[in-house]
Amino acid sequence: MGLDFTAIDFETANGFRGSPCAVGLTKVRGGRVVEEASWLMRPPANHDHFEYHNVRIHGIRSEDVAGFPRFGELFPEIGAFIGGDILAAHNAAFDLGVIRSGLEVSGLPGPAYEYVCTVMLSRRCYSLVSNSLPFAAEEAGVPLVNHHDAAEDARACAGILIDIAARNNANSIAELYLSLGLELPRQDAFDPACDDLSKASLAALSAAAGNSAALVRPFLSGWPEEGANPLPNADAEPSHPLYGQTVVFTGQLAMARPEAKVRSAELGARPESRVTARTTVLVVGDGFVASDLRSGRLTGKARRVLELHDRGQPIEVLSEGEFLQMVGGYAGAAAV
Repeated sequence: MGLDFTAIDFETANGFRGSPCAVGLTKVRGGRVVEEASWLMRPPANHDHFEYHNVRIHGIRSEDVAGFPRFGELFPEIGAFIGGDILAAHNAAFDLGVIRSGLEVSGLPGPAYEYVCTVMLSRRCYSLVSNSLPFAAEEAGVPLVNHHDAAEDARACAGILIDIAARNNANSIAELYLSLGLELPRQDAFDPACDDLSKASLAALSAAAGNSAALVRPFLSGWPEEGANPLPNADAEPSHPLYGQTVVFTGQLAMARPEAKVRSAELGARPESRVTARTTVLVVGDGFVASDLRSGRLTGKARRVLELHDRGQPIEVLSEGEFLQMVGGYAGAAAV
């Protein structure tokens, strides 16, 4: 078996991950791109409002998808392109979650997928202060001009995986994961008619029924409440990109910091209150994006992280949007 897989990237209309409005797919055979596809779509009914933050990131508006099939109507075509391939995504927890939540709120079953998260592989195989897609693509030598164009992002994800496999002398996904001592993760098949819904879908359905307070919290001025540091969930999924990480938060988050700590601990991370030699991830609020690492618009904790990274500590910076994608949250979950 060669290096065969399909890379996928979704853009969403709002903070609910089950609101896809665009998808890009790149099929790889033997380590070479052989086919690409992309679609615009309307998100599932009752989850199809377009939020300013998401539109600002990807530029897709409700009028751009008017008249297009909804995600549930289009998924048979998307699924046919994927076939039985391993899926690769940059922050696979988000993109696999889009498939699951988008189908759940559409009342449709979904297939099982084995998948690869190139954020995790970038963290293992590169030494970057940010493993966001533009930084990882640059390290892999993959051009990425229009970040948040779903087709370009899927192509960049594919290039990252091809580069990482080459650096590890792996001729297949199985060989790559064996060489890294990892197990290939899997999202099981599901049917919303008989299986429990994901937490993200339950929260979105609650919001659609009129309880929107659970989704988006107002920005609060003043010094953020730090809150307690809960212990990591020992039963969390080891394939999640936050599992085993020591996470510190800085700046004002749209999500209350105590809740952010709870959400990260549920996924196997250890939240702490200050940057130390144990820190592996710093989540930065205040509207920070990865490009700010080059512009210098940083908090004191972020500058401390850059110093530690320059000294050889394996530590990285996440925007709040990236963090929210990983935890299945809201308020800007499209940003990577």
